[in-house]
Amino acid sequence: MGLRLLPLVVKRYRVYALVRSEQRGALVRAFGAIPVRGDLDLPETLTRLEGVADDVVHMAPPPATGDRDDRTAHLLRALGSRRSLPRGFVYMSTSGVYGDCAGELAPETRPLRPQSDRALRRVDAERQIRRWAMARGVRLSVLRVPGIYAADRLPLDRLRAGTPALSPESDPFTNHVHADDLARMVVAALLRGAPGRTYNASDHSQLRMGEYFDLVADRFGLARPPRIPLSEALTRLSPAMLSFMQESRRLTNQRLCRELRFRFRHPTVESGVSAAAASRDL
Repeated sequence: MGLRLLPLVVKRYRVYALVRSEQRGALVRAFGAIPVRGDLDLPETLTRLEGVADDVVHMAPPPATGDRDDRTAHLLRALGSRRSLPRGFVYMSTSGVYGDCAGELAPETRPLRPQSDRALRRVDAERQIRRWAMARGVRLSVLRVPGIYAADRLPLDRLRAGTPALSPESDPFTNHVHADDLARMVVAALLRGAPGRTYNASDHSQLRMGEYFDLVADRFGLARPPRIPLSEALTRLSPAMLSFMQESRRLTNQRLCRELRFRFRHPTVESGVSAAAASRDL
């Protein structure tokens, strides 16, 4: 996502990109950004971040274990004292913080009920950043992101392997956003985000997960996945996949469209997947 964002911001800003390796530094430099070597897991490597930016976009995932996001804590400490703080901060979170909503609508005001350790770490990160921003007068925007897809981020291998999906009576609602639209949402939040505001970064689709797999299969000429009941899925699918299948919600995006004045290039999954299939055919 960082590489999708860079072409949109390098003409508007002088962009510094935190990188962990020389190889990654060369890549972001080719996109027009200035690499800064550092590692969010090693706070002693982050001293060069203090006072470097007027706006910060934080897209790094939390650590893989635990219920806290130490990476975010290290970043916030590295940004420095009140005199050198950024004016704006955009954090890319996840819609998983809502937990299972039993298929109900999930506006930004819905209480957070994270069910997975992964979502607990995201809630911790949101709370850390919100407290930090409020205490220091930094304008914060949080984007709660659902499933990201693009031409190079489709479940084609899963479909070719014949991995099953849930039968209709157990199939959860899922939410999506095209990667290119998500990069544009970050720019919209930088320019128009209200202080302390959260935005569901989802398109207009309200598909069930199996319907999404069927759509991709149809557009790419693959067999639709077999459907199995939840009781069978518990023995056949990975815990990671099951955690997604056991959470059902329908994100609302009116705040994104109204306050950030966002207009989608791919307003539905059908639009984005069809465009991906067309580009492959060309």
